[in-house]
Amino acid sequence: MKIVISPDSFKGSLAADEVAKAMAVGIRAFDQSIETILLPVADGGEGTLESLISATYGRIVSVYVQDPLERRISANYGILGDGETCVIEMAKASGLTLLHWEERNPLYTTSYGTGELIKHALDAGFRKFIVGIGGSATNDGGAGMLKALGIKFQTQKGEDIGTGGGALEQLAHIDQDKFDHRIAESEFIIACDVDNPLIGINGASHIFGPQKGATEEIVSILDQNLKTLADAIERIHGVSIHQRQGAGAAGGLGGAFQAFFPLTMKPGIDVVMEAIGFREQIKNADLVITGEGRSDDQTLSGKAPYGVAKVAREYGVPVMLLSGYIETSSENRLSTYFDVLGSVVNETVSRRESMTNAAHFIEIRMHQMMLGYNQIKK
Repeated sequence: MKIVISPDSFKGSLAADEVAKAMAVGIRAFDQSIETILLPVADGGEGTLESLISATYGRIVSVYVQDPLERRISANYGILGDGETCVIEMAKASGLTLLHWEERNPLYTTSYGTGELIKHALDAGFRKFIVGIGGSATNDGGAGMLKALGIKFQTQKGEDIGTGGGALEQLAHIDQDKFDHRIAESEFIIACDVDNPLIGINGASHIFGPQKGATEEIVSILDQNLKTLADAIERIHGVSIHQRQGAGAAGGLGGAFQAFFPLTMKPGIDVVMEAIGFREQIKNADLVITGEGRSDDQTLSGKAPYGVAKVAREYGVPVMLLSGYIETSSENRLSTYFDVLGSVVNETVSRRESMTNAAHFIEIRMHQMMLGYNQIKK
């Protein structure tokens, strides 16, 4: 029997590769002869880098960059096992998790560090990129990233504007004469599950600004400032990104990529599964197991377990979902895509226990689910 194990991370508890290993322990406790293939996944946000590097036997590169508040930190990017493809997770340099709650303010946070990661990889000779743009702390329209790569954002007087989404109010001119020419020679796949436009009530500022620390007043300022940026981009390129699908991702970073980079935008889980060869691995599998920290109706809106289940169904392979917690009201809808549902949290395991000793309880629950699955098959 061959089982492919492809969970996302259990946020707040375990990374995706740690979840996969715990699941494998539970399966071996049931039957040591079962072949397990560990292919941890992610949806373009947190954990994407680790999933891709783990599955392809790649390597990690560490470099000092600016965090969202311009402090120097050590951040990682990865090289896939092919030795050619660079993986950048923008949250490693410009992510919300890098800030304390009271530090969150998208008027000041910058995506500069993400540009530094790209520049470092270009300097190292890489020209093929996968960039995950989930989890950003920024709303600067990608101006910080572009600045790190040579573009100047200037006032009416020709002076450089400041950093952060608030500084875009002063923007009158974009000078791209010194934009890194190696960008045009490269290929970029942007892993993104957000289709919001750049501006408006469904744009970056209104939808995602509040979780990054923006008050209602700040949201209005940021939205107007992103319009100022988009207007300036349209003057140079003759192309409008104001309402373009996906331009609002990562505080407008998606729009910056669309305007200045040769790219393809894809759902994060599709990018990950393609990179790790997921389809090849499940062709002769007997069972696929996936999971995440919490499963509910949002799982079916493009999250990693849903992506795994869709592909598995194409090949007629049954899918088991083992998550930290499954919302009871969502079980019927989830059952449409997953053959077996299992929650670590149950009558005997509390949510606190499931998070503080996650690996142990995943192993136990996995063993129980395999016993039950075996009875069903009989």
